[in-house]
Amino acid sequence: MEVTASIYPDELVDRCRQGDPRGYEDLYRKYSKAMYNTSLRIVNHTGDAEDILQEAFTDAFRSLDEFNHKSTFGAWLKRIVINKSINQLRKRRLDLIDIEKTNAGHLPEEEEPDEKEIELRVEDIKKAVKLLPNGYRTVLSLYLFEGYDQEEIAEILRVSHATVRTQYMRAKQKLLGILKQGELS
Repeated sequence: MEVTASIYPDELVDRCRQGDPRGYEDLYRKYSKAMYNTSLRIVNHTGDAEDILQEAFTDAFRSLDEFNHKSTFGAWLKRIVINKSINQLRKRRLDLIDIEKTNAGHLPEEEEPDEKEIELRVEDIKKAVKLLPNGYRTVLSLYLFEGYDQEEIAEILRVSHATVRTQYMRAKQKLLGILKQGELS
Protein backbone atom coordinates (compact mmCIF):
# COMPACT_ATOMS: atom_id res chain seq x y z
CA MET A 1 0.00 0.00 0.00
CA GLU A 2 1.41 3.35 -1.07
CA VAL A 3 1.15 6.25 1.32
CA THR A 4 1.26 9.71 -0.19
CA ALA A 5 1.86 12.76 1.90
CA SER A 6 -0.57 15.63 1.60
CA ILE A 7 0.96 18.61 -0.09
CA TYR A 8 -0.13 21.95 1.26
CA PRO A 9 -0.73 24.81 -1.18
CA ASP A 10 2.13 26.82 0.37
CA GLU A 11 4.47 23.93 -0.43
CA LEU A 12 3.19 23.97 -4.01
CA VAL A 13 3.86 27.71 -4.22
CA ASP A 14 7.39 27.14 -2.92
CA ARG A 15 7.93 24.39 -5.50
CA CYS A 16 6.76 26.77 -8.24
CA ARG A 17 9.11 29.47 -7.01
CA GLN A 18 11.93 26.94 -7.34
CA GLY A 19 10.88 26.31 -10.95
CA ASP A 20 9.36 22.85 -10.47
CA PRO A 21 7.03 22.29 -13.48
CA ARG A 22 5.08 19.67 -11.53
CA GLY A 23 4.32 22.29 -8.87
CA TYR A 24 2.69 24.51 -11.46
CA GLU A 25 0.66 21.61 -12.76
CA ASP A 26 -0.45 20.59 -9.26
CA LEU A 27 -1.48 24.16 -8.35
CA TYR A 28 -3.44 24.47 -11.59
CA ARG A 29 -5.17 21.14 -11.03
CA LYS A 30 -6.01 22.06 -7.43
CA TYR A 31 -7.62 25.43 -8.20
CA SER A 32 -8.67 25.52 -11.85
CA LYS A 33 -12.20 24.13 -11.51
CA ALA A 34 -13.18 26.43 -8.62
CA MET A 35 -11.66 29.48 -10.31
CA TYR A 36 -13.38 28.66 -13.60
CA ASN A 37 -16.73 28.38 -11.80
CA THR A 38 -16.12 31.68 -10.02
CA SER A 39 -15.45 33.43 -13.30
CA LEU A 40 -18.34 31.74 -15.09
CA ARG A 41 -20.80 32.90 -12.41
CA ILE A 42 -19.70 36.48 -13.05
CA VAL A 43 -19.23 36.64 -16.82
CA ASN A 44 -21.85 34.04 -17.79
CA HIS A 45 -19.90 32.99 -20.89
CA THR A 46 -17.83 29.80 -21.08
CA GLY A 47 -15.30 31.15 -23.56
CA ASP A 48 -14.67 34.27 -21.52
CA ALA A 49 -14.41 32.23 -18.31
CA GLU A 50 -11.86 29.90 -19.91
CA ASP A 51 -9.78 32.85 -21.14
CA ILE A 52 -9.97 34.54 -17.76
CA LEU A 53 -8.88 31.33 -16.04
CA GLN A 54 -5.80 31.03 -18.25
CA GLU A 55 -4.91 34.71 -17.90
CA ALA A 56 -5.35 34.57 -14.11
CA PHE A 57 -3.04 31.57 -13.75
CA THR A 58 -0.49 33.12 -16.10
CA ASP A 59 -0.51 36.34 -14.07
CA ALA A 60 -0.39 34.47 -10.77
CA PHE A 61 2.50 32.27 -11.87
CA ARG A 62 4.42 35.30 -13.15
CA SER A 63 3.77 37.14 -9.87
CA LEU A 64 4.49 34.40 -7.36
CA ASP A 65 7.21 36.54 -5.79
CA GLU A 66 4.48 39.06 -4.88
CA PHE A 67 2.43 36.40 -3.07
CA ASN A 68 3.27 37.02 0.57
CA HIS A 69 1.23 34.32 2.37
CA LYS A 70 -0.94 36.93 4.13
CA SER A 71 -3.84 34.96 2.69
CA THR A 72 -4.08 31.54 1.15
CA PHE A 73 -2.93 31.08 -2.41
CA GLY A 74 -6.53 30.20 -3.32
CA ALA A 75 -7.86 33.47 -1.90
CA TRP A 76 -5.14 35.43 -3.69
CA LEU A 77 -5.88 33.67 -6.97
CA LYS A 78 -9.64 34.12 -6.53
CA ARG A 79 -9.12 37.87 -6.19
CA ILE A 80 -7.20 37.86 -9.48
CA VAL A 81 -9.98 35.85 -11.18
CA ILE A 82 -12.72 38.12 -9.84
CA ASN A 83 -10.87 41.27 -10.91
CA LYS A 84 -10.30 39.87 -14.39
CA SER A 85 -13.95 38.82 -14.61
CA ILE A 86 -15.12 42.29 -13.57
CA ASN A 87 -12.78 43.84 -16.12
CA GLN A 88 -14.24 41.58 -18.81
CA LEU A 89 -17.72 42.79 -17.90
CA ARG A 90 -16.52 46.38 -18.04
CA LYS A 91 -15.32 45.72 -21.57
CA ARG A 92 -18.86 44.55 -22.33
CA ARG A 93 -20.22 47.66 -20.59
CA LEU A 94 -21.50 46.35 -17.28
CA ASP A 95 -25.11 47.33 -16.72
CA LEU A 96 -24.68 49.04 -13.36
CA ILE A 97 -26.14 52.47 -12.85
CA ASP A 98 -25.02 54.51 -9.87
CA ILE A 99 -28.31 55.12 -8.02
CA GLU A 100 -26.93 58.20 -6.27
CA LYS A 101 -26.46 59.86 -9.66
CA THR A 102 -30.07 59.33 -10.70
CA ASN A 103 -33.47 60.38 -9.42
CA ALA A 104 -34.38 56.77 -8.65
CA GLY A 105 -33.35 56.70 -5.02
CA HIS A 106 -35.89 54.17 -3.88
CA LEU A 107 -37.15 50.90 -5.17
CA PRO A 108 -40.76 50.93 -6.26
CA GLU A 109 -43.03 49.33 -3.71
CA GLU A 110 -43.86 45.90 -5.00
CA GLU A 111 -45.55 43.00 -3.43
CA GLU A 112 -42.92 40.66 -2.05
CA PRO A 113 -42.96 37.25 -3.69
CA ASP A 114 -43.78 34.45 -1.30
CA GLU A 115 -40.41 32.74 -1.12
CA LYS A 116 -41.81 29.77 0.78
CA GLU A 117 -44.13 28.94 -2.13
CA ILE A 118 -41.26 28.53 -4.50
CA GLU A 119 -39.79 25.06 -4.42
CA LEU A 120 -36.61 25.00 -6.41
CA ARG A 121 -33.92 22.69 -7.48
CA VAL A 122 -30.32 23.79 -7.78
CA GLU A 123 -30.34 23.52 -11.58
CA ASP A 124 -33.35 25.84 -11.82
CA ILE A 125 -31.53 28.44 -9.75
CA LYS A 126 -28.41 28.18 -11.90
CA LYS A 127 -30.46 28.61 -15.06
CA ALA A 128 -32.34 31.56 -13.58
CA VAL A 129 -29.13 33.29 -12.46
CA LYS A 130 -27.81 33.02 -16.01
CA LEU A 131 -30.90 34.90 -17.24
CA LEU A 132 -30.20 37.92 -15.03
CA PRO A 133 -28.71 41.07 -16.58
CA ASN A 134 -24.93 41.38 -16.12
CA GLY A 135 -25.06 43.89 -13.28
CA TYR A 136 -27.61 41.93 -11.27
CA ARG A 137 -25.83 38.61 -11.85
CA THR A 138 -22.45 40.06 -10.89
CA VAL A 139 -23.61 41.59 -7.62
CA LEU A 140 -25.66 38.52 -6.70
CA SER A 141 -22.77 36.15 -7.48
CA LEU A 142 -20.19 38.17 -5.56
CA TYR A 143 -22.49 38.46 -2.56
CA LEU A 144 -24.09 35.01 -2.37
CA PHE A 145 -21.54 32.73 -4.00
CA GLU A 146 -18.21 34.42 -3.38
CA GLY A 147 -18.97 35.74 0.11
CA TYR A 148 -18.10 39.40 -0.38
CA ASP A 149 -20.03 41.91 1.67
CA GLN A 150 -21.76 44.83 -0.01
CA GLU A 151 -19.03 47.34 0.88
CA GLU A 152 -16.38 45.11 -0.70
CA ILE A 153 -18.50 44.68 -3.82
CA ALA A 154 -18.93 48.45 -4.08
CA GLU A 155 -15.16 48.85 -3.91
CA ILE A 156 -14.52 46.10 -6.49
CA LEU A 157 -17.09 47.50 -8.92
CA ARG A 158 -16.20 51.12 -8.15
CA VAL A 159 -19.80 52.11 -7.41
CA SER A 160 -21.56 53.31 -4.28
CA HIS A 161 -22.77 51.02 -1.54
CA ALA A 162 -26.32 52.20 -2.28
CA THR A 163 -25.94 51.01 -5.87
CA VAL A 164 -24.77 47.58 -4.76
CA ARG A 165 -27.61 47.30 -2.24
CA THR A 166 -30.17 48.31 -4.86
CA GLN A 167 -28.70 46.01 -7.53
CA TYR A 168 -28.74 43.12 -5.05
CA MET A 169 -32.36 43.73 -4.04
CA ARG A 170 -33.45 44.06 -7.66
CA ALA A 171 -31.47 40.97 -8.64
CA LYS A 172 -33.13 38.99 -5.88
CA GLN A 173 -36.59 40.20 -6.92
CA LYS A 174 -35.89 39.49 -10.60
CA LEU A 175 -34.51 36.04 -9.76
CA LEU A 176 -37.55 35.18 -7.69
CA GLY A 177 -39.82 36.48 -10.45
CA ILE A 178 -38.08 34.33 -13.07
CA LEU A 179 -38.34 31.28 -10.84
CA LYS A 180 -41.93 31.93 -9.88
CA GLN A 181 -43.04 32.47 -13.49
CA GLY A 182 -41.14 29.44 -14.73
CA GLU A 183 -39.32 31.43 -17.45
CA LEU A 184 -36.59 28.78 -17.61
CA SER A 185 -35.92 27.10 -20.92
